[in-house]
Amino acid sequence: MSVQSAAADVDIDLRQLFASLARNWLRILVVALVVTGLAFALAWLATPEYKAAAKLEIGPRESEFTRPAGANGNERSIPDEEAVATEVQIISSPDILKQVAAKLNLAKLPEFDEALKMSALSRALVLVGLKSDPFEIPLEERVLDAMHEKLNVYGVEKTRAIAIEFSSEDPQLAAAIPNAIANAYIASKGNAKLESNSAATDFLAPEIADLQNRVKEAEAKVAAFRAQSDLLMGGNNSVLATQQLSELSSELSRVRANRASAEATADSVRRALRSGGSLDAVPEVLSSELIQRLRERQVELKNNIADLSTTLLDNHPRIRALRSQLADLDRQIRNEAEKIMKGLMAQAETAKAREAQLVADVNTLKAASARAGEEQVELDALQRDAATKRQQLDLYSSSYLQAAARKDRNYLPVDARLFSEARAPTEPYFPKIGPIVGAAFVGSLLIMAIVTLLQELFSGRAMRPAAGAHFEHIEQVAMPAVQAERASAEPDPPVARSEPAVAEIDETDDDSIIETKVEPEPLAVAEAAAEKIEPEYSEMAAGDIEPARSILGEIDIDKAAEKLIATGAARAIFVSPEGDEAAASAVLVARAVSDAGLRVLLLDLTASGAASRPMLDSGLFPGITDLLASQAQFSDVIHPDLYSDCHVIPVGTADPVRAMRAADRLPIIMQSLTTAYDLVVVECGPADAQGISRLVGEGTEVLLSMLEPDDQVTQAAVALIESGYPDLTLVTPIGHVAPGPMPGRRSAA
Repeated sequence: MSVQSAAADVDIDLRQLFASLARNWLRILVVALVVTGLAFALAWLATPEYKAAAKLEIGPRESEFTRPAGANGNERSIPDEEAVATEVQIISSPDILKQVAAKLNLAKLPEFDEALKMSALSRALVLVGLKSDPFEIPLEERVLDAMHEKLNVYGVEKTRAIAIEFSSEDPQLAAAIPNAIANAYIASKGNAKLESNSAATDFLAPEIADLQNRVKEAEAKVAAFRAQSDLLMGGNNSVLATQQLSELSSELSRVRANRASAEATADSVRRALRSGGSLDAVPEVLSSELIQRLRERQVELKNNIADLSTTLLDNHPRIRALRSQLADLDRQIRNEAEKIMKGLMAQAETAKAREAQLVADVNTLKAASARAGEEQVELDALQRDAATKRQQLDLYSSSYLQAAARKDRNYLPVDARLFSEARAPTEPYFPKIGPIVGAAFVGSLLIMAIVTLLQELFSGRAMRPAAGAHFEHIEQVAMPAVQAERASAEPDPPVARSEPAVAEIDETDDDSIIETKVEPEPLAVAEAAAEKIEPEYSEMAAGDIEPARSILGEIDIDKAAEKLIATGAARAIFVSPEGDEAAASAVLVARAVSDAGLRVLLLDLTASGAASRPMLDSGLFPGITDLLASQAQFSDVIHPDLYSDCHVIPVGTADPVRAMRAADRLPIIMQSLTTAYDLVVVECGPADAQGISRLVGEGTEVLLSMLEPDDQVTQAAVALIESGYPDLTLVTPIGHVAPGPMPGRRSAA
C-alpha cells in the first residue's frame, strides 16, 4: 500500500470507532469490576470519620435598658461581611484552639499526635527521609496542625452566622470540640470586654480627679478676672457700662428732640410778633390761660363797641373809652406772647446745655464700654475653658460610673450567641461505601471506554478518507499540471521509457481539433516482452484456456483484493473482454479493498457505465467525460458508493466525442487520483494494450476479468502479454459471496 501525502485528510468512522467497544467489552468490564472491588475494599477498611457543626450568631446583644446614655438604638453597628470574616479568623486562631486542646486534653489522643502511635510503614518512611519526623515538631504544634486539618470555620452565605465544623474518628469528640471552640470564643469576647472596662475605669479615675482640679482653677480664674476688671453685670446679662451707655443714648435723643421743638416754637412766635400777624396759629400761645382770658375780654369789648355804635357816634366818650380798653388788651396779649417766646428760648437753652452734658457723659461711657468689651472677650474665653472642662468632667464621670457598675456587677454582653450546638453524629460522613463503589464503577467504565476509543482512533482503524479533503487535494495537485500543459506553446520532445509513451497534445480550445501522435514502443521493450512469452502461451491461441489458468493464475475476488493490498499497488487496471457483465470484478475488488480500510476510488471508463451504475443506482451523475470536457471539477465528479466506503467516478453526461479530444489529460488525472487515494481501480471494458497505455504508471497491476473460459478471453490475455504486460492476473467474480449489509448502509442488489 502506497503512502500518500493526503493521508491526513481523513474522517473518523464512528461506526468502526464505537464497534471497538463491543469487541473489547469483556476487557472493559473486567477492569471496571477490579477497580470497583479495590474501591470497595479501601472504603470498607478506611477509618470512619464523623463530622459535627455548631453555629454562632454574630450581632449586638446589648439590651435597650442597659445601653449607655447617649447611645441611639438605631446607630448600633451591624456587622458586615468583612466583620464576619474577621470573626472567622478569630475563631480559628491558635489561641482559641490551644484553650480547647488543653481543656479536652487532646494531646494524649493518637488522632491528634501522630508520634503516640506510629505505624511501621511511617517509621520506615521517616528513616528513608520520605516523611518528616513528628518528634522534631513540638507537641503543641502537632496538636494544632491536626486540629486545623479537621476544622472548618466559615461564614454562612448571606447571613451573619458562622458555622464551626469538626471531623473526628470519635463522634462524641466531633461534637464536643465545636461546642468547646464556640464557648471559648464567647468567653474570650467576654474577657476582652472585661479588660476593656477595667482599662476604662483605670484610665478615667485619675482623669476625673485631674479634671476636678482643673475645673476649679478655671472657675477661680473667671471670678478673679471679673472682680479685677470691674465687669459688673446689669440687666439682660450685659455689662453695666454698656447698659448705661444705652440709657444715656436714649436720654440724649429725647433732650435733642425737646430742644429742637422749643427752638421751632420760639421762632414761630417771634415771626408772628415781628410781622404783626395773628398769634392764634401758635399752639403755645393759645394754650396760655392768661392769653385766653384776655382774648375773652377782647371779644366782650368788641361786642360792647358794636352795640353802642348803633346809638352813639365814634367820638362818643364811652366808645372812645371802650376802644382804649381794647388797645390795652392787644398790648397785653403781645406782651404775654413775648414772655412765652422768652420762656421757650430759655427752655431751648436749658435743653442745649443738658444735651452738651449728655454728650460728654456718652463719650465717657463709650470709652468705658470699649474697655469692658475687650475685657469681656478675655472673660468669655476663660468661661468657655471652664465650661469645656466642666462638660468633659461630667462626661468622664458618667462613663466611669457606667464602666464601674458593669465591672462590679459583671455585666458583659458579648456580640455573639451560640444558637445551634453540635450534636454527636450517628453516621460517618466518610467513607460512603455506596457512592464510592458506584463512582468507581462508573468512572472505571468511562475511563476504559475512552482508552479503548483512543486506541482504536490512534491505530488508524477508525479513520476513513474525507471526500471533501480528497477533492480539494486532487484539485490542488491536478490544476497546476493542467495549467502548465495549457500554457506550453511548444510540445516537449517525446521521451522513451518502459511504459507506453503518452501522446503530446496541443490544445487551443475545447472545441478545436487536437492532433495526437503516439510514439511507437521502443525496440528494447518489445524484445524484452517477446522473450518473456514462453512456448506455453502459444497453446492459449489454440483455444484451450486451461493452460492460461495454470500459467497466469486464476484467482477469485478476495484473493485479488489481498494481492493488491499485499503488493501495495496504486493502480488496478481491469480489462473485461466479455463486456459489461465482467465489469463486476472491478466493482467487487474495489469494495473488498475499501472494506479492508484503504481509500479506494473506482474510475469507470466503459461506454455504458456498467461499473458505476450499480454503485450509484443511476447513470445521470457527472463523471470522467465532464471532467475531460472541462464542464466539471474533481469535487463534482467523485461520488460515494451507496453500498461501501469506496468512491466512484462514473462515465458522466458530457459529449464523449468532445471528451475524447482531451484524452491525453488522463495521465495527469490518474497521477492526481493516485496521490489522494491508496488505490485507484479503473474498469476499461474490452480495451486493448494501446487503450490502457495512458492509464498505467508506477505501482500498476493489470487484471483480466473473466466469466467463461473462451477464445475471446484467451486472445485478449495473449494480446496484453505480448504488448508488455506479462504479470497479467485473471480474476473471476463467479462464486464470490458478498458480505452482509452493514448497519446504516443499503444492501447491494
